[in-house]
Amino acid sequence: MVKLYVYQAVGYAKVSTIFLISGQDRHCVTQSIGLLSYTFLMSTKKEDIVVPILDYELCERDWHKIVRSSADDWNRNVDTIINWSPYSSEAELLQQFNLMKDHGTRVVIYNLWEDDQGQLELEFNADRHDIQLRGVNRDEKNIDMAKKYPNSRHFLTYRHSLRCYVSILYLRLPPNFRIILRGKDVEHHNIVNDMMMAEEVTYRPQPTTDGVPRDTNMVAVVTVGFVKDATAHFDIQGFNVYHKNRLIKPFWRVWNSAGSDGRGVIGVLEANFVEPAHDKQGFERTTVLARLENKLLSMQKTYWYTNCHKIGYAPRRNKAQIEREYRESSPEYTPSSTRSKQKLNTKDNVKSYSPASDNQGGKVVGKGVSVNAKYGNGNAYNGRSREIFEEPSSSSPEDTSYENEVSRVRRRKVNENSHSTPVKDKEIASCPVKKANGGTLQELDVDSGVDPCTLDGHVLDQMKAENRQLKESLEKKEGGILSKCNLERELQLERDKYKSLKTKLQEAKGRIEELNKEQESLIDIFSEERDRRDNEEENLRKRLRDASNLIEELRERARVLESKKSRSSKQ
Repeated sequence: MVKLYVYQAVGYAKVSTIFLISGQDRHCVTQSIGLLSYTFLMSTKKEDIVVPILDYELCERDWHKIVRSSADDWNRNVDTIINWSPYSSEAELLQQFNLMKDHGTRVVIYNLWEDDQGQLELEFNADRHDIQLRGVNRDEKNIDMAKKYPNSRHFLTYRHSLRCYVSILYLRLPPNFRIILRGKDVEHHNIVNDMMMAEEVTYRPQPTTDGVPRDTNMVAVVTVGFVKDATAHFDIQGFNVYHKNRLIKPFWRVWNSAGSDGRGVIGVLEANFVEPAHDKQGFERTTVLARLENKLLSMQKTYWYTNCHKIGYAPRRNKAQIEREYRESSPEYTPSSTRSKQKLNTKDNVKSYSPASDNQGGKVVGKGVSVNAKYGNGNAYNGRSREIFEEPSSSSPEDTSYENEVSRVRRRKVNENSHSTPVKDKEIASCPVKKANGGTLQELDVDSGVDPCTLDGHVLDQMKAENRQLKESLEKKEGGILSKCNLERELQLERDKYKSLKTKLQEAKGRIEELNKEQESLIDIFSEERDRRDNEEENLRKRLRDASNLIEELRERARVLESKKSRSSKQ
């Protein structure tokens, strides 16, 4: 506990004195006094951080000293604290505990740091209920933006405002827990309340390869979403990472994109499986932390690419969108409504002609050369009511029956031409004709008793011309069948191309998985190397401290011997 407050206090002043009362149910209650002085360390040329500490224990309503090593060390610590603190005696130090209750910590900072202009680095006048920083950490632009965008206030001001930082310091506040800054309570804040379109993702890290057993607490519920001011499109992003309810990394930025990708995405999680640094201002660089960072990066990218268009950014083309667009642009892709229509038209087009069903008194439903209804005896009407055959604009049972009849006539005609038989008037007279007003046609045949010679020559020539047009129309349809075959062949090529691309995509996924495994193995190797280096460095530091202590002890002995020698010489 003392170590924690020591490191937090070192940034504010050159000298800090810590008073701590600890205990439970007033059993084994202890009092501790510690000093962290930059001036003391620099004046005495200490290479390591030395913190003099005095410990007292409550025994039968009296406070007794807890001597850790020797009485000389205790007296030396008392002299150091008195010389480098604003207190003049040990009794005055003990009086500070009267200002505290049964337990707690009191930190007194003084001899505050000053900047190059001789002003204090801490700002006390900007807000009478806050302690703020001056200099590079204070951005007036961010302060103005915090007034305009209140939902982003903590992101914009936590670097220079102690009240803002303390308000998000704890993820959950225990009952009856208060933080008072300059006489005013600090209002607790959870940045989840600043989110919109929030989502929860559960992350379960895999056990490391160093043999550490799997811990049931190795799980983190990540709440990620857009800040409510994300539509302003300014650069705010990061994850608040807590460890055992305390904020360790505020607004940790894991995605450093060159453009605007990732803006507006914030998140909150409690990662108790990651080891924090000794000063509680970061995490130890371990394999678990590296994997957590990669996972948070993946979460932010997935959330951003999926929802960025909802806050005004242009939609990003991800893999799912590309595959969907490829399927829609492929010739074999057909929407459900179009497929149903094609299915219906196909059923209509394959209906065969049935004289028994459509024939009513020698009249057949269809479309062709029209005659007047009053010439029902089979004599052609020599008028202007004839119609040239056209391609039907839409399929209908009548059109289909008529096309089948024309095909029957054409097949009979082709068979006769194959035997080098000239076209006779009988076939011409047998062409179907259509009533001008009723859409029914009557087939004229020589066998029915009608004399072809009675037909007008002009009518015969016109019917021959229409017959030629029918032949041309049928040839065009045959050409359409050929073009359909070409389309089917192109469609097959596109399908083969799609299968090839799908195979390449699967291969690429396999390579990506292999690269991810290699990356994890490299991370493990680097982590092991870092741990080995840190252990070696710690051993060297320990040896250096031992050597320094030995030198200091030898110097102390030398001073004692010199003092004894001087006393003996005086005698």
